[in-house]
Amino acid sequence: MFSATTRAIRVEVEPHYLDDQSDPDEDYYVWAYTVVIRNEGAEPVQLKSRHWQITDQRGYTHEVHGEGVVGEQPVIPPGESFQYTSGTPLTTPSGIMVGNYEMALDGGDSFEVDIPAFSLDCPHAVRLVN
Repeated sequence: MFSATTRAIRVEVEPHYLDDQSDPDEDYYVWAYTVVIRNEGAEPVQLKSRHWQITDQRGYTHEVHGEGVVGEQPVIPPGESFQYTSGTPLTTPSGIMVGNYEMALDGGDSFEVDIPAFSLDCPHAVRLVN
């Protein structure tokens, strides 16, 4: 599990390689990742947008910007959490994802919350240690 906290908002991510949806012979590797966003603060927050940087092992970076997550812009009350699962394909057996969410307070002020960097590693790939 990967975790980061920004302004009392904790983001935890757990990636999972999807062997049944991947086809290494065609350079197609798929991961799901489950995200839990916990509001450890005193005010409700609303997740307004997301920004991801997805980098494969060759260094190619794909950026994703969009409203909300999985079609929602959830409001997370103090002491509660929101969980969702999404996924991403790569053309290499490993990569890394990192990003941020834009959160809004009731008064309209917004701030960015870090999504921790997490690795995407095919369990069948040959690994080299530097």
